[in-house]
Amino acid sequence: MALKFPIIFEKMSGTGNDFVIIDNRKDIITAEEQPDLARKICRRMFSVGADGLIFMQDSKDTDFSWNFYNADGSVAEMCGNGARCAARFAYRHGIAGRKMKFETIAGIVEAEICDEEEVVMVKMTKPFDFRIGLSLRLDDVEYPVTFVNTGVPHAVIFIEGDDVPVKKWGRKIRFHELFEPKGTNANFVQVIGENKLKVRTYERGVEDETMACGTGAVAAAIYGAMLKEMDSPVEVETSGGEMLTILFDLQDGPVAENVYLQGPTRIICSGNLTAEALL
Repeated sequence: MALKFPIIFEKMSGTGNDFVIIDNRKDIITAEEQPDLARKICRRMFSVGADGLIFMQDSKDTDFSWNFYNADGSVAEMCGNGARCAARFAYRHGIAGRKMKFETIAGIVEAEICDEEEVVMVKMTKPFDFRIGLSLRLDDVEYPVTFVNTGVPHAVIFIEGDDVPVKKWGRKIRFHELFEPKGTNANFVQVIGENKLKVRTYERGVEDETMACGTGAVAAAIYGAMLKEMDSPVEVETSGGEMLTILFDLQDGPVAENVYLQGPTRIICSGNLTAEALL
């Protein structure tokens, strides 16, 4: 099927994670066309530019579903900040009410528009595959590493200071044999206060540091509680300087339940994609 232009879109940001969102509930753009469209639209300087592309899809069982693609066209099971942006988009466009549920590959996500409409809270899927006691050598230093899947896989390394070669180290961790075959996102975490962290994340699919990562913030907060005696809620400062709040119940096992991610969203722009955006 040939794409029909113009294509209506909206661009949103969740604490620096930016996304292009297209209402595709009428299946104007086929699933086969979507990955290539994501690769082209997410290019910075040559097109709209974004960390990911979200197609809002119809659902029989929930308010909506989504097809989420990273900037390289790969499918992502879940994205916390993308989920918050999608929820606000759905509320603003009458797709859902203030409280909603929607389908992702990782499972059904619950979301709520807070009193201030730009603030959105999502209930994350239950974290699993906790791995503690791993280690990696980075620039001749052995670092303790933990791992958890918070919807997508995340490695967590606690560091001293903020001077970290995130792209270099992140790429090494992302493709390390410990995390084969799917690879992992890599989070470099600094304790900056009581129940407060700063997190820099290298995201697979973007293949670079992003200004924020919701699922990475959740992974860091949970391990902040497990390893650094932090209590919920944990505040996370993102690379972009904005704040996310993570709430959770941590139990022995380890088990993390009732995990929520809350933070601001921004509507950047809306408009019409032309065919030249894909050149």
